[in-house]
Amino acid sequence: MPSRTVGHHRRVPLPDATEPTEPCPGCGAVLVRVPDGGPSHPGASASCSRLFEVTLRGLREEISAEPATAATVRLADAAYDAQHPAPGDRAALLTALARLGRALREDPPPAGAAAPRAWRTTVADVAADLDVIDLAVLVEAWARAVHADWSSRDDGTPLTSSLRPAER
Repeated sequence: MPSRTVGHHRRVPLPDATEPTEPCPGCGAVLVRVPDGGPSHPGASASCSRLFEVTLRGLREEISAEPATAATVRLADAAYDAQHPAPGDRAALLTALARLGRALREDPPPAGAAAPRAWRTTVADVAADLDVIDLAVLVEAWARAVHADWSSRDDGTPLTSSLRPAER
């Protein structure tokens, strides 16, 4: 019996490999470079800042009509700030980590914690799953991953909090 092969009647276009990409210095996501550069969050690439802005735009527009949305936006802002600290601004980082802990109703990550070598989840992962998972659910999972990344060693073992109760 002769073997038959399946043929395709059309070609699947491949992405243009010539588009310049850039890694985000904060989260490490590799994204297509924004043509005009655009405004950037300190500690983030312009393309990552833009992706965050576009991903959260709908929620930001709903805040006045849906007050519960404000908590999700605050959580996303805290996660993004904690994942994209401004270089050399330790005070802003500690503030972002404290906001993240408060938003999650968790202790903040330890004050002496170092950023992980690789993040479990980034805003690029959130944006990629928007068509199948509710944004509020994605933001919650992302924020918890950022908190866990700041709160554990690279081997996954938890750090103990070095903040005194008065600083929490």
